[in-house]
Amino acid sequence: MAGRGSRLRPHTLTTPKPLIPIAGKPIVQRLVEDIVKICGEKVDEIAFIIGDFGKEVEEQLVGIAEGLGAKGSIYFQDKPLGTAHAILCAAPALDGETVIAFADTLFKADFTLDPDSDGVIWVKQVDDPSAFGVVQIADEGHIENFVEKPETFVSDLAIIGIYYMKDGPALRDEMQYLIDNNITDKGEYQLTDALEAMRLKGAKLQPGTVDHWMDCGNKDATVDTNSRMLGFLDGMPELRGENITLENSTITEPCYIGEGAVIRNSKIGPGVSVGANTTVENCTITNTIIQTESFVKDIDLDNSMIGNKAEVSGKFKTLSVGDFSKLEA
Repeated sequence: MAGRGSRLRPHTLTTPKPLIPIAGKPIVQRLVEDIVKICGEKVDEIAFIIGDFGKEVEEQLVGIAEGLGAKGSIYFQDKPLGTAHAILCAAPALDGETVIAFADTLFKADFTLDPDSDGVIWVKQVDDPSAFGVVQIADEGHIENFVEKPETFVSDLAIIGIYYMKDGPALRDEMQYLIDNNITDKGEYQLTDALEAMRLKGAKLQPGTVDHWMDCGNKDATVDTNSRMLGFLDGMPELRGENITLENSTITEPCYIGEGAVIRNSKIGPGVSVGANTTVENCTITNTIIQTESFVKDIDLDNSMIGNKAEVSGKFKTLSVGDFSKLEA
């Protein structure tokens, strides 16, 4: 999760992308909670590979891991040199059974890990595979080839960014080999090259499938993911904080309303997240993320994101407003 999140600016100028809230929880927290569920056994360590996000973020990430009964570790990637390089930054954590996930994606699936597999790479069928790494499947059902962002069609099974490897040290050695021998693809050290080397040495890697794959790469995708996640969680207690003030307003579910939020003379939802201690007055809002301690007034909004401690009012229809901003019209 060391990337800059440039496609999600201005929000990622002040908050690392994996800490942007989806239905009231940071993206990375939802991701690791789901991974712990699928592991089916105790997770010993959760290692976060980050950029220079600051001590407060590091402490927050360690707290997420400890809340799941695991040790939290922080590793740093200083330069964006590809997926294999990023994962190898956490080389000490690649010990024994390992799950790897890229923290700009969420998923919903009903499965558990198969401990008899050498590895599982989760995939989803997509319309345009040229933007993804893809796999080709042999008749026997295992993966027979990896192709990174194919320019001509070879498969529409895109790798979604979640991997299980039974032998973490073997994967570590293959990634180290790429770097030691300067083996790159499109100028970067690719995880798929390391996986292909393992496959050629006899590892049986299986494709796994998910029911839902949700991207958080840019504003529109993140708002859509928030709406979809709210739908999955509809009716659950976690979507309501304490001490909410609701005056002359209606909420059309599913919505997340954070602790201490104040909503007056407004219509909220569906698909809206309102952060803790945010005030909304005289508004109609659908499919929108509003973060904490913001003030939103006299506006009709859809497909929007508003950051923390922002003030927004006026005749806007869709917005992407960062933290501490003030916007009136």
